[in-house]
Amino acid sequence: MNPKDKGKGSRIAANRRARFDYVFEEEYEAGIVLTGSEVKSLRAGQVQLREAYGLVRRGEMWLVGMHIAPYEMARHGGHEAKRERKLLLHSREIERINRRVQEQRLTIVPIRMYWKNGRVKVLIGVGRGSRRYDKREKLKARDMEREARRAMSDRRRSG
Repeated sequence: MNPKDKGKGSRIAANRRARFDYVFEEEYEAGIVLTGSEVKSLRAGQVQLREAYGLVRRGEMWLVGMHIAPYEMARHGGHEAKRERKLLLHSREIERINRRVQEQRLTIVPIRMYWKNGRVKVLIGVGRGSRRYDKREKLKARDMEREARRAMSDRRRSG
């Protein structure tokens, strides 16, 4: 699979602040263990990734803080909305991520959740939090680029 194709599926949810708040060094596509009522809620778009983060515990990767709203039609109350959910990665990928997180003080953040071949996938990023001045520089660069594009389109119209 081409690394550029990661995250290219029918989108369920996206953590839009993730790329603004973090600088990602690596990205991984992971499966996720879900119950039936959670899948039904995902199909209805009832998921929130904003406060979620990843943990490596006893050689397994877990996604903590992700909110999937309970499915109203589920029997026996459905599922717990903020339970920890296991991510499915190869053991060597988990070991590599864990080593990088411990040595370099990086963070594991879910970027996007999507359908791929009928299965739910999570694109996770391993990276470092952006500093406030980095964010300001990013905003300045975006504003300058927008102004340049606007000036170019104005010149084309008047010329």
